[in-house]
Amino acid sequence: MTTFRLDERLARDSQSILELPLCDVRLSRDSRWPWLILVPRRADVSEIFELSEDDQLQLLREQTMVSVALKGATDAAKINVAAIGNIVRQLHVHVVARFEGDPNWPGPIWGFGAPEPYTDEAFSAMTQTILDALT
Repeated sequence: MTTFRLDERLARDSQSILELPLCDVRLSRDSRWPWLILVPRRADVSEIFELSEDDQLQLLREQTMVSVALKGATDAAKINVAAIGNIVRQLHVHVVARFEGDPNWPGPIWGFGAPEPYTDEAFSAMTQTILDALT
């Protein structure tokens, strides 16, 4: 059996803020959008359909819970959810709060501009805001 290991790019570009039963919930270091990444802790999985049926259902529950919390925490106009994985093949689901007038609205966030890192204080504040919304 292969052991779960987080992809190095996910580790570099985000930080874990919470562990749910299936997923590691990570906050993107790019401050342009409130952006969470759910990473199922399963080895060698790149597609949702490769998860067991129970894990697929759990992913849906966790994705929904995180989406509702992010919407409540940010009052976003739209919550974008995507599992693209063309560059990072490890299964991960993006949950992004979007606002009219945000960088590249209404276009996609991928490949647009350069990431803008949070300050330590702003990252801590966003983390706490999201965790508060999840409880």
